[in-house]
Amino acid sequence: MLAFVGALIIGLSLGLFGSGGSILTVPVLLYLIGMPAELAIASSLLIVAGISLFGSVHNGMKRLISWRHVAWFGLPGMLGTYGGAWAGTLIDSRWQLLVFALLMIVAAIFMWRSNLKDVTTLAGFHKPKVIADGLLVGIVTGFVGVGGGFLIVPALVLMGGLPIAVSVATSLLIIAMKSFVGFAKYYLVFSSQGLQFDWSVIGLMILAGIAGSYVGGWIGRRLAKEKLQRGFAVFLTLMAIVVITQSVL
Repeated sequence: MLAFVGALIIGLSLGLFGSGGSILTVPVLLYLIGMPAELAIASSLLIVAGISLFGSVHNGMKRLISWRHVAWFGLPGMLGTYGGAWAGTLIDSRWQLLVFALLMIVAAIFMWRSNLKDVTTLAGFHKPKVIADGLLVGIVTGFVGVGGGFLIVPALVLMGGLPIAVSVATSLLIIAMKSFVGFAKYYLVFSSQGLQFDWSVIGLMILAGIAGSYVGGWIGRRLAKEKLQRGFAVFLTLMAIVVITQSVL
């Protein structure tokens, strides 16, 4: 039941904001389910990948995905995610959680100040910057177990020259690609160490997250998004403090 409720919250936030919601997955697994930190970070990647992939199928049918940007941002991102996951298997999980908490604060700042507008008339496709950003975001994804949509969407708008709607849709597929690769690395390492994943919790959270994203999308079309984003930014900041005090210090 706790897994179901937590996944609904994640899905609702994804549906409401389009990005940033997956950053709640690790705290849900840590504090609602009681999963060990290293398994929570790894499992988060598969859950995020499953929810994002489902949304990507819908976006693909609506022709909202830019495959050019998937290639130039997503493929370097997959390489970076594999490297980040590899690094994550080598260090104390408290360092990962500290970086994760700092990333939550960054996400909160992004959401508080979010005022992206379509800039396709001004922005071009800056290939080297897109590749470098994809690699960097991938490393972060693999290391702390987040999708990184709040970083990907601005990069696709400002450096990739995409409209916001296409950026959000494209980012979901990129998140799915990176997250699957990151989870695969964690799975190989942790399985060899005898650690067991809770597949029932992972499956339930993917299904409930998908359902929650639909509900969140329906609610988001009817409420003032800016106020919701600022409220969510405050919530992320509080959660970052909880992570630091409960799992790092």
